[in-house]
Amino acid sequence: MSDLDEAVALLRAGEIVAFPTDTVYGLGALPGDAAAVRKLFVAKKRPSEKAVPLLLADAADLLKVAANISAPARRLTEKFWPGPLTVVFRRAPAFQSAADPDADSVAVRVPAYEPARELIRRAGGVLAVTSANISGAGAVCTAAEVQAQLGRRIPLILDGGATPGGIESSIVDCTRDRPRLLREGALTLGQLERVSRSRIF
Repeated sequence: MSDLDEAVALLRAGEIVAFPTDTVYGLGALPGDAAAVRKLFVAKKRPSEKAVPLLLADAADLLKVAANISAPARRLTEKFWPGPLTVVFRRAPAFQSAADPDADSVAVRVPAYEPARELIRRAGGVLAVTSANISGAGAVCTAAEVQAQLGRRIPLILDGGATPGGIESSIVDCTRDRPRLLREGALTLGQLERVSRSRIF
């Protein structure tokens, strides 16, 4: 069994797994598995009121989790996915996520790193993913750093070498008529406005 096979099997069995992304190492669980998502919160000592975003394998998976996709949101995802853009959408009524079960919105990104996307794809196309570090500690960019912070708390760390780290994704809320910038990260406000063809407040 390969490490990827083991990771997929663990996720399907209700476990959490650390793996590299296009920015830092992430810690993932199946979003519909409440017990697995609780393990994620416990492992990294994450406050329960902080929702966990979703990573998709492919932009085509968006309709599994989101509804009422606006024209500006569509333009942003077509341009910047895969990549450093997180978009907040209205949650699709049929999609249930233990990562934030009472919310009517979901924060979604497609990472620009094929090994991470392959893991997500094989696990069903959607994972609840947060950074693989203790809450409040620095981000981790190597498997050794994940081991140092979370090693005894998680069953598997996929070692993909060092990740680029760097600037976080930009976050745009597209749940309303006019997009709202929640965090300016790797993509600037100017870039986002030009592509979305909309003023972003």
